[in-house]
Amino acid sequence: MGLCERCKKAQATFHLTNIDREGDKVERHLCDSCATDEGLLNPSKPTVDLNELLESFVASGQSARSELSNLVCEDCGISYVEFRNQGQLGCGRDYDVFAEPLARLIERTHDGGAAHVGKTPKSLGLARKPHEDLRRLRKQLDDAVAAEDYERAAELRDRIRALETS
Repeated sequence: MGLCERCKKAQATFHLTNIDREGDKVERHLCDSCATDEGLLNPSKPTVDLNELLESFVASGQSARSELSNLVCEDCGISYVEFRNQGQLGCGRDYDVFAEPLARLIERTHDGGAAHVGKTPKSLGLARKPHEDLRRLRKQLDDAVAAEDYERAAELRDRIRALETS
């Protein structure tokens, strides 16, 4: 953008805008070194190149995918990728071969839960289990927070607390 206002040597990478009480803007453009000297930039947190960060993120996703594509059951010959595309496992041993990615898939599908809690028919007249209600309410709370519906989130938080204390 331009040179640093303070040292007039390095490229300005730190841009600060202050608005005073009268509403006037005061802009400052400093290099990282001068911003650090003035206490505006924390030297313990190094600046990260966005491109490097994105490249490392993409590379980690690709390596994880390649690891999953290498998972193949020796008994039936189905790969994890084939399972994901077809939605069916090939044999009983697949549960052991694909145990780790299956666990992650099940947790993601069931809102973080890996244990089957099932449903009770209302005709039996059995009371719902509190842990089922808590799990449902926590999911609703997460959804309300994500939607920034803080009034609903507060109501759900209070209902969760009431269930936890009873």
